[in-house]
Amino acid sequence: MDKKMNRQILVVEDEAPIREMISFVLDQNGYNSVEAKDYDHAFSLLKEPYPDLILLDWMLPGGTGVKLAKELKRNEYTRNIPIIMLTARSDEEDKVKGFDAGIDDYVTKPFSPKELIARIKAVIRRVSPTSLEEVIEFQGLSLDPVSHRVSIHGKPLDLGPTEFRLLHFFMTHPERVYSREQLLDNVWGMNVYVEDRTVDVHIRRLRKAISGAGHENFVQTVRGSGYRFSCRMTT
Repeated sequence: MDKKMNRQILVVEDEAPIREMISFVLDQNGYNSVEAKDYDHAFSLLKEPYPDLILLDWMLPGGTGVKLAKELKRNEYTRNIPIIMLTARSDEEDKVKGFDAGIDDYVTKPFSPKELIARIKAVIRRVSPTSLEEVIEFQGLSLDPVSHRVSIHGKPLDLGPTEFRLLHFFMTHPERVYSREQLLDNVWGMNVYVEDRTVDVHIRRLRKAISGAGHENFVQTVRGSGYRFSCRMTT
């Protein structure tokens, strides 16, 4: 399956002809487009499943794209969604405002469909350093998302489905601390009601499964905050 096929892109643009043209281009290139015509409409669409990327017009009825970007970056569930600003503004000062608000790239109007798709691909590559189908490896600990195989220095490991998802999330988000609640949202899903302490149980199982060559130390407890995956040993 083409990796683009499940990518959902929210198009926030008040001019219907432009919005429809962008959605057509996205659909033709294998993306799933969702349209919003103004600030409030965009907010109403920001719920599960969250978009993989947002194309955001600068000027919108109800508020600016910069204001919306700032709101998204303040919310823990939307802060990591990449944003490309669509704008006729090309002044450096305006671009700085946009980047300060947390956007990832600019596409200046008018733009060609080919340029837009190229920018989308570039931003997705940049914010998703590890492909969904790429084998991930840290010092001999290897995880293959496609075959669901995990090994240490070539020796296969037996992981349960939850431990696999947990390890996959950790290995694709190294060096960042996640609370139990954040791990529940990202690994179990926001609509699954599981107690926070369930995370601790699966962390223990994961550490046991990858132990033997010191790899259990990669899953680190950060006192008072949560857990982190890191190859750097704590003191």
